[in-house]
Amino acid sequence: MDDKVSVPGREKLATAREDAVGLREKAVDVREGSVTMRERDIRAAEMTEGTSDDQIGLLRQANAQLVIATIDAHKLAEQVQTAHADLDHLAHHDVLTDLPNRILLNDRLAQAIALAHRRGKQLAVMFMDLDRFKHINDSLGHAVGDRLLQSVAQRLVGGVRHSDTVSRQGGDEFVLLLPDIEHAEDVALSAQKMLMALARPHVIDRHDLHIGVSIGISIYPDDGQDAETLIKHADIAMYHAKESGRNNYKFFEPDMNARAVQRQSIEAGLRRALERQEFVLHYQPKINLLSGTIVGIEALVRWQHPQRGLLEPAQFVSIAEDSGLILPIGRWVLREACLQARAWQDAGLPPITVAVNTSALEFRAGDFLEYVCAALEASRLEPRYLELELTESVLMRDAASADSVLHALADLGVKLAVDDFGTGYSSLSYLRQFPINTLKIDQSFVNQITRNPDDATLVSAVISMGKSLKQRVIAEGVETAEQAAFLLAQHCDEGQGYFFSRPVGAEALAILLQTGVSPALPH
Repeated sequence: MDDKVSVPGREKLATAREDAVGLREKAVDVREGSVTMRERDIRAAEMTEGTSDDQIGLLRQANAQLVIATIDAHKLAEQVQTAHADLDHLAHHDVLTDLPNRILLNDRLAQAIALAHRRGKQLAVMFMDLDRFKHINDSLGHAVGDRLLQSVAQRLVGGVRHSDTVSRQGGDEFVLLLPDIEHAEDVALSAQKMLMALARPHVIDRHDLHIGVSIGISIYPDDGQDAETLIKHADIAMYHAKESGRNNYKFFEPDMNARAVQRQSIEAGLRRALERQEFVLHYQPKINLLSGTIVGIEALVRWQHPQRGLLEPAQFVSIAEDSGLILPIGRWVLREACLQARAWQDAGLPPITVAVNTSALEFRAGDFLEYVCAALEASRLEPRYLELELTESVLMRDAASADSVLHALADLGVKLAVDDFGTGYSSLSYLRQFPINTLKIDQSFVNQITRNPDDATLVSAVISMGKSLKQRVIAEGVETAEQAAFLLAQHCDEGQGYFFSRPVGAEALAILLQTGVSPALPH
């Protein structure tokens, strides 16, 4: 993405410049032509041997032509001036939304800082990034995405004061300048107003599009003395808003800087980690609650960081998703898990299904199905021993294309599971539409089943629904004997969690497979 204007914007600027140059040249030609014509007519009058009336007529004709040419030149000069004004507007405004661009924002912010400094006042900068805009853009097309950005821009402008500036930085990023504020609470109210304004559905091409926004806020003079620092700190705060669940706002705090540096370091390290083979897989057994036997395993990625030691997914996966690195990492996990499952079989251990988490970026990739087939072929693993776990939001983001991919996978013999069930979309129609084999009850519900009656009721309902749809139901995050007993009493098929076994390396898992029974249960 260009720092100043988009590609269409650069094309429009270039065209405007060419038009301005052309008009300027035309004005010069008119002036020069009119002068030359008048000189010619005057010479003709001087050389005329006829009456003085003839000479006067020629001079009048010359003067008339000069007047007309002068008027034309003035008109062209006005057009040149208008073209220059258009050119200036294009240079300082976003082509798609007509909002001030970052050049104009920086200029206004610098002026606002100077004024606030003289008056001893505060000002605020809000950095706004639309949540999951890329998914809408990818699934519905750039034309819909552009109109959504225009709709967002209109709502933002409609919710601010005349003295405020709403700017588009590029992509799905907007910056709001509040040049005169009394209290931080006023900025919080403005942020809440922005969230509410964007919460209403945007109706575009008969689509009801819902889009959230993550907002980071910095305050002058506490969070920065210049435009660059204020925008940078608002941007850092915005990332923390995203990490806190999206569609909310965060004020900048000094320790965010250190965390931003750490985030940058992790992203840079992730780019090298694949080349250096720093990722490892750990495996967590899935237990049949009735028999206590191991009936499956889930492959979980870990990062053996050269300085920070073994890192869990929570410490790097969100950064990998934001940077796009989740795609090569996810593909490595899939291939490695298939190879390991086959290696256990070749070592004489009983065949067992290995489950692999599939991110949205992987699932939407055009060659996803092809890559799954390639991983199975390279590892010689039969498709029935591979299970792909997808969240509800991944499945429902583009249900039409998901349906064809899922049925193709099911036709291969690959098993499909809905991960974190109950935390995503409320529509359950996809359970009948898609060829789902397994529902995984999210651990946030399992954690409270022996203490919270509402969670116990919900888990019981999910188990009953899964049974009626002839789907396996597995509970994640089982940590106590009481939870396991409750799930068994409700006829839940399987459990997974620390009560049975923590995720372990491939060699330790091979020992568990030899016994075939959870270490938490009597052999």
